[in-house]
Amino acid sequence: MTLFDENTTVEPAPRQRWGRRTTAGAWAVCVALIVLLVISFLPTAYVIQQKGPVYNTLGTAQNADREDVPLISVDDAETYPTAGSLDLLTVQVVGNRERTPSWYELAAAWFDPSRAVVPIDSIFPAGQTTEQRNEDSVRLMVDSQKEATAAALSELGYDVETHPSVYSVSPGSAAEGLLENGDLILTVDGEPASQLTDVSDRIAAGAGDPVAMTIERSGQEQAVEITPRQEDVNGEQRWIVGIQLMTDFDFPIDVDLQLNNVGGPSAGMMFALGIIDVLTPGELNGGQQVAGTGTIDANGVVGAIGGIRQKLYGAKDAGAQYFLAPESNCNEVVGHVPDGLRVFSVATLDDSLAVLDAIRDGGDLDALATCAAS
Repeated sequence: MTLFDENTTVEPAPRQRWGRRTTAGAWAVCVALIVLLVISFLPTAYVIQQKGPVYNTLGTAQNADREDVPLISVDDAETYPTAGSLDLLTVQVVGNRERTPSWYELAAAWFDPSRAVVPIDSIFPAGQTTEQRNEDSVRLMVDSQKEATAAALSELGYDVETHPSVYSVSPGSAAEGLLENGDLILTVDGEPASQLTDVSDRIAAGAGDPVAMTIERSGQEQAVEITPRQEDVNGEQRWIVGIQLMTDFDFPIDVDLQLNNVGGPSAGMMFALGIIDVLTPGELNGGQQVAGTGTIDANGVVGAIGGIRQKLYGAKDAGAQYFLAPESNCNEVVGHVPDGLRVFSVATLDDSLAVLDAIRDGGDLDALATCAAS
């Protein structure tokens, strides 16, 4: 049996050459990979919104010293035990003007129903730094806590006095050196000032005449006189003194809301409900886990918020069965409700209380307003 033959020459198989189409396809793939690699490092014009931490207004939160303290605490009034939860939701933003998400991150978020890809200008307005945005966010949170406290105490029959308060004074403005941050404006031209419009309307009515104000600073009253200047504001000539105002309140009892590292006004409604629950006998929510969101003003009007789709998923993942959504956000809610979460539409604090009454007392939930496409 012959296993090999010394005189036999074995020729190697000829190397196959790629055809033109195969070569072109290979080059196309290489170019595409290079382009994708380059694009992944290019800045984008978008950021990502995703669900953030959930806080039970009836529970605890960490203070500045990282100690757990009641999220709502009240002095000078009787308080009552609570159960279940009244959860407020938050939204986290991935990216900022200094570091935007990559295209790969945006693609992954696009196919995740719990996240949203939004233009960066809608979150970080042009010309505003991240630090300025954070400062505004803190201011809105402080303001929303005061409005929520006013709404809750008014609902419970307390008398709440209001005064315009100076939040900021523009450099070089007519008010610079005369008004300071935190000043309470008590009167304008001899008339009491209880609303923000009392100040702006009387300045406009004077048409440039000096405006006399009585203010309270550090507990002491004093008189100031400011001469407005006419300036262009959004294409309209207006008489202004160069101040930003927010409403300050004189509360009959001391309500402290403890929530660090969270900004914006969207927790207002849930703050108000939590305060009412703490100050009234029984369990406002029937011991159930209820989540919700919405701004609120001192009159109990609930307003729209951003990132509601992400908050719906945050509520579901936290275990909530019921969700209170601002009526003005309903178009964003329809078609985006996670399975197992029941959403009710509310326009006022009274609407929210009606939902909680039905949940607590086993009422007809089907009779309550829900979000429907307009």
